[in-house]
Amino acid sequence: MSTTDTARTTVLDVEGMTCGHCVQHVTTELTALPDVQDVAVDLHAGGRSQVTVHSAVALDDDALRAAVDEAGGYTVADIRRD
Repeated sequence: MSTTDTARTTVLDVEGMTCGHCVQHVTTELTALPDVQDVAVDLHAGGRSQVTVHSAVALDDDALRAAVDEAGGYTVADIRRD
């Protein structure tokens, strides 16, 4: 079975991100999590930014929240899965 057959997509609504540096920090922390394959951020400065995480397996909500917090104290307002 290929990884595309088991790939998971998780979308985080993140509050508090305001610039490209925020995007970089969040991306770095999330890609450091085991099984994360890719991270894409749709920045909405001052609002809720959408962070899409592609992974080989379902990711733990607490681990996702901790990584975003570690990136700079941003807040995960919502988590959705495909």
